[in-house]
Amino acid sequence: MDIANIIVEGGWPLASPSADVVIVAESAADVAPREALLDAAMGPRRKKKSSEKLRRGRRPSEGLAFVARDASGAVTGTVRLWDVTLGENGRAALLLGPLAVDPSLKSAGIGSALMRHAVCEAARLGHAAILLVGDEPYYGRFGFSAARTGELAMPGPYERQRLLALELVDGALDGAEGTLKASGRKLKARTLAA
Repeated sequence: MDIANIIVEGGWPLASPSADVVIVAESAADVAPREALLDAAMGPRRKKKSSEKLRRGRRPSEGLAFVARDASGAVTGTVRLWDVTLGENGRAALLLGPLAVDPSLKSAGIGSALMRHAVCEAARLGHAAILLVGDEPYYGRFGFSAARTGELAMPGPYERQRLLALELVDGALDGAEGTLKASGRKLKARTLAA
């Protein structure tokens, strides 16, 4: 399987209609399979990362949580974007992550397709910038770099050179400084207890 066999449901096709993988909006039924996929792809330490502090107790940004499904309907990949503010001035941005693909399907193009879809949807919904913590050699091909993040910081420990950004609107990060803060919709108490 490769990117030539991936389509986006309800959106622009990336491939033929006989796709092996489809990218769709995440549903409530995807929670358990998504969590299992993240555990398999990232291991148990994933919940201790600085990015997780910004996601904990929050919901993804409206309309920006996606899964990839194989022909049987199984979740094979996931990506979510979260609302954050940049420092004290409260400038809005998105934090992308985690991006994960079933380890048995690495290098099949699913992660790339999820990234492209997430970036396109964020732009379509009017967001100005996306940040993430990741490897520039991978994320650079989607336009992310550390060039605009020198005055920004994550809460908690992180590797500064891995804080990357993509401006969806030119100049969106001009003068941005300070620590990222969660600003998205909070989970309801009942959901947190589950």
